[in-house]
Amino acid sequence: MKTLDKIPTGKIERAGKLVKTGVKVGGNYVKYYSKKLVNSDLTKDELNEDNASDIYDGLKSLKGSALKVAQMLSMEKNLLPRAYVERFSLAQFSVPPLSAPLVRKTFQKYLGSYPEDVFDTFEKDSINAASIGQVHKATKNGKQLAVKIQYPGVAQSISSDLALVKPIATRMFNLKGKDSEKYFQEVENKLLEETNYILELQQSKDISEACSHLDNLEFPQYYKELSSERIITMDWMHGTHLSEFTQKPFTKETGNQLGQTLWDFYMYQIHGLRKVHADPHPGNFLVSERNTLIAIDFGCIKEVPDEFYIPYFELAKTEIIENDVLFEEKLRELEILSPRDSEEERVFFKALFKELLTLFTLPFNQEHFNFGSDAFWGRIADLSQRYSKDEHIRKMNGNRGSRHFLYINRTFFGLYNLLHDLKAEVEVNAYQKYL
Repeated sequence: MKTLDKIPTGKIERAGKLVKTGVKVGGNYVKYYSKKLVNSDLTKDELNEDNASDIYDGLKSLKGSALKVAQMLSMEKNLLPRAYVERFSLAQFSVPPLSAPLVRKTFQKYLGSYPEDVFDTFEKDSINAASIGQVHKATKNGKQLAVKIQYPGVAQSISSDLALVKPIATRMFNLKGKDSEKYFQEVENKLLEETNYILELQQSKDISEACSHLDNLEFPQYYKELSSERIITMDWMHGTHLSEFTQKPFTKETGNQLGQTLWDFYMYQIHGLRKVHADPHPGNFLVSERNTLIAIDFGCIKEVPDEFYIPYFELAKTEIIENDVLFEEKLRELEILSPRDSEEERVFFKALFKELLTLFTLPFNQEHFNFGSDAFWGRIADLSQRYSKDEHIRKMNGNRGSRHFLYINRTFFGLYNLLHDLKAEVEVNAYQKYL
């Protein structure tokens, strides 16, 4: 794969890249509608393939938060055409890496020495390259190590990248007024945290130690003396990325075991620690030869405050959803309904969220739940498709819900998708033995 000697970091330079991508996408639409005039039965498959390819190609050279958005979107399997999901999923661990000279320059700046002076051996070619950093293999004192190096300029470009994305997101999600600023601020704060490798190192140690007693779960050891604000060194963990593992045959027993481990890991964090690894995409998990689960990235940790945690999980209870007064009360506590809503908005969004929550909280109201169920995922896909085409929603104010929803919902949606890929049936309350 071709390496990068330079990443655009200036606002104008990065904006120029996005404008060029926009021109390509516009050309794809012209080509599509020209063909449509000749063939009225033409589907959007080719258009989606072309757009997904051009958008991804534009983002991967920018890296940073622009590419992170693609990575996040790749998890929304029921909200995007398949071409986008497949192309954007490459952002998880398959993008052009930094060149060797740029890697050496980063080491000199942030550890005061070149990699060959720090480690006994250091492979100049990266093993994985993703949105914010890339991983190299190294050895020191007989230990195999993974060294994650952050791309230059990522932290400095987050604010300007989000400023470019904001108008598009505002239109896509029908956000109105100053209230929408809390969502963008939440994303910006989390992305800035992900670029702080000193913070990530501490979070990695904290979560690893707190969850070390969970069965079938492994973590690398982290090395503070070989890390800095832009470099993290940890044990090299042997395993297969979860996305690759699920593409090959595995037994029902193995899928259930890995799924139960994932479920218990997330439920223990949320209910026991009140903070959670809020980036559950397949690139952050490995499966060992012993079929244990290995968690390898803790850059995105979301704290769950009581004022959100309590009403959020009360809304997962069937008796609350079915009690009209209590249901509306919880919607107001979570800022889904607002005193400023018109009567039409109140009635509409109350009905919409009742339907959504009745479906998405099904796992919490059963002793066992089969995430491999085609019926469950079929209902999710149908619901997503129906509401994406509902013109009524586009007329309403889209500022719905506490800012905490962004990463907590992302966590659950990502977790559900991983469990679906494993075709796992889990014992819902098994995690309680660890509390």
